[in-house]
Parts: sequence; structure tokens; C-alpha cells
Amino acid sequence: MSKYDSGWVEKYYDEYGDKEWCRLTQTPFNEVNLHVHAHYIEQYVQPGSHVLEIGAGAGRFTQVLADLNCQILVADISPVQLDLNRKHGEELSFAAAVENWVQLDICDLTDLEPASFDAVVCYGGALSYVFERASEAVGECTRVLKKDAVLLASVMSLWGTAHNALRGVLDIPPEENQIITDTGDLTPESYPTGHHFCHMYRADEFRDLLRCAGLEVVAMAASNCLSTQWNDLLVEIRHDIEKWTELLRLELEATREPGCLDMGTHLIAVARKPR
Repeated sequence: MSKYDSGWVEKYYDEYGDKEWCRLTQTPFNEVNLHVHAHYIEQYVQPGSHVLEIGAGAGRFTQVLADLNCQILVADISPVQLDLNRKHGEELSFAAAVENWVQLDICDLTDLEPASFDAVVCYGGALSYVFERASEAVGECTRVLKKDAVLLASVMSLWGTAHNALRGVLDIPPEENQIITDTGDLTPESYPTGHHFCHMYRADEFRDLLRCAGLEVVAMAASNCLSTQWNDLLVEIRHDIEKWTELLRLELEATREPGCLDMGTHLIAVARKPR
């Protein structure tokens, strides 16, 4: 039986609603997450690119892509998130950069032509929700990329999640925790008291997933590896522009260190399709 339940993912994000838009700005910790993810878009997506944003959600990264004058096909499994993306785009004037909003499952992009995008952005963990179908999903993203084009993806991190949520992790019975750390899977079976189900990756596992699709991994990073568990300090320094700017610089440097990759809440990868 497949662990991937597309209906559950759709329902979860339909019900999550506009909290997805607010999520990356509601605390300084979340702002760091947004900054690190946006940094890789700005570094690796060429201005004016034709971009597929799959799992786009309510539009935080759509706005970043629009600021680069990209032409964006916004796709998500949740019709509510697509409606919110359009709404925020119209309110904040980035809707003009969107060629269309379409409901798609990342495991099935057959409606899209092969080699038709200069970049695919898959942030927010869409690849974590498909469990054992991740190779299929990455294969679909690779198929629609032009040669020498890039896939930017992020997934939930196993040890980074444990690092950030250790108190809650230790409330889980040890036998359940053992299954979760062995498999990386949060499912109704491994986590009966949970309400959010996904696969959490180790850095090497994520790298291998991309390489097995024939992609060259050109960069990997971890979001919030340095800032995890410093919420009170982050609130304090958010009002000091010099210290806040220095924190963001340090975070970007730390997230690239091989020894830090497994300690951020999300793993970010940039992978290139060969010529």
C-alpha cells in the first residue's frame, strides 16, 4: 500500500489556507527560512526565465520569482492555495508574472511539455509528501526541464526537525521514535498521535535522490541550522538592522557547510540537468 495519499495532502493544504502565506513571516525564525530559500532562487534562477513553480502554495516564492521578471507557471495540488496565490498576486502586483495557475500533482506532470522550462522550483516540501514516489516526482521535474536548466527543491530534514523540536520528539514513545528515525517517515502508523505526515530526509539521501534522476547537484544548504532554538534572541535582534544583517550572513555561510546540512529544518538543493 502506498504511503503517498494525494487526497490527504490536498485536504491538508486546503484547510491550512492562508496560514501558508503567513508562515514564513510570522516570526524572525521563519523570516530566516524565507531568506535562505529566496537566496538560492536569486542566485541560480536567471532573470526572465520560464519557471515551473510546483507546490507553489500561497505565493511567497512566486513573488520572489516575479521580482526576477520570470514568467511563472504556478502549480499546486491544493485549489485553495492556488486561489490564494492568485489573490496575493493581484493584491501585491505579481500576478502579471504568472502565465497560469494550474492544479497538478508533482508525480504526474504529463500535461506539461518535455524540456519546456528554464527552471523548476519545488520549495515547501512537496517531495517530502510523496514518500516512496519521490523518484517518480523528481523524474517528472527533470523531464520538463530544458538541458542545462536547474531544479531548486527543498525537503523536510530528519535531524534538523529533531533538533528544532526536541522537546516534542522526546515526548514520543522510544519505540515509535526508533521507527521514525530508521525510516524518516511520519505516518499514521509510525506516529499515531500526529496530524502532519511526510518523509524527512537525511542530506545524503536527498543528494542520492537527485543524482539517480541524472541531475548534477551543484549546491546544498540547510535552512535555520544556526538560528534554531534562538527564538528570543532573534526577536531581540530583529530590531537591530546591523545584527540582523550579520545573522543572515552567518546563516547563509553556515547552511552551506557539509557538517551543518543535516541540522536545518529543511534541506535545500540546486541540481542541474546535463546538456
